[in-house]
Amino acid sequence: MLADLALPLLRCLDPETAHRLTIRALSLGLGPSASGWRPDPKLGQDLLGLHFPHPVGIAAGFDKDAEAYAGALRLGAAFVEVGTMTPRAQPGNPRPRLFRLPEDLAVVNRNGFNNQGLASGAARLTGRVREEGIVGANVGANKGVETPESDYAAGVAAMAPIADYITINVSSPNTPGLRDLQAPGPLRELLRAAKAARREVCGEDGPAILLKIAPDLEDAQLDGIVAVVLEEALDGMIVSNTTIARPDGLKNANRSETGGLSGAPLFGPSTEILRKTYRLTGGRIPLIGVGGVDSGATAYAKIKAGASLVQLYTALIYKGPGLVRRIAEELGTLLERDGCSSLAEAVGAETGAAP
Repeated sequence: MLADLALPLLRCLDPETAHRLTIRALSLGLGPSASGWRPDPKLGQDLLGLHFPHPVGIAAGFDKDAEAYAGALRLGAAFVEVGTMTPRAQPGNPRPRLFRLPEDLAVVNRNGFNNQGLASGAARLTGRVREEGIVGANVGANKGVETPESDYAAGVAAMAPIADYITINVSSPNTPGLRDLQAPGPLRELLRAAKAARREVCGEDGPAILLKIAPDLEDAQLDGIVAVVLEEALDGMIVSNTTIARPDGLKNANRSETGGLSGAPLFGPSTEILRKTYRLTGGRIPLIGVGGVDSGATAYAKIKAGASLVQLYTALIYKGPGLVRRIAEELGTLLERDGCSSLAEAVGAETGAAP
């Protein structure tokens, strides 16, 4: 309750300052706790070599430098994805670079992979108590690097011994040229470098590697990406990152700011590309649905469109830290309503391609 009361105060601050204060509070153990809460057993799944007690996690971008993942897990999240981290620390784009659109329940960011670098994040993750929950690591390339595949290989090598899974982020709109890596040729080379780095560090027992894609893809582009993912036997995909599009009806003046749009307006386009991705993969690999998840109903829609897991971030800004637990509880009620004995029964149910 105190955390929810703090939301109006935080929104009086500029967005980046408010975010830094939130991360600092969670890193000090000052956030709320869902200790003692047990999710509905129907929500549990075994995916990516891991057991997820329920499907609701916190997306990359919230805890860029692995400072507050333990506090974020205490909110009740089944998993937290830290990052994006790059091999070398970089400041990102000039401030201001984060903009609220409160009437639209949305945010625009053009952060540009601001982070303290792989070494800093790895130091914080080393020795963590794995029983606290699942922590994934999202890795990217430094701005202007000539051989991005080397940066991704370095990210995988650093994170493979300490993260529960690794996400390859080639879909942020805020690093020039990054989304070009989604083309089949560069993508194939990059994924092979990432898998080789995992094998070198962990042998055959390394963590799962996932690919995070953009929502602004034409059908032919998506076809090419999925073909490479399946050819390279990648472990899963995250659908999707922020959008450079501006859907009709946005009210706040910050809609004109350059950057990636997240939050409620992203729900429709990200869910549609999720549905297409599920049809193309035929349910052969797990998908994580991201974009506009702010309730049990929106999370359930992602699941029925093909997501085995969902992530949120922007909705926490507007609906508070208790949202994670509320969504999980609402999902249990929705499964009960539909007569599902497990979450897996609902995955892909509205795609026409459920396995």
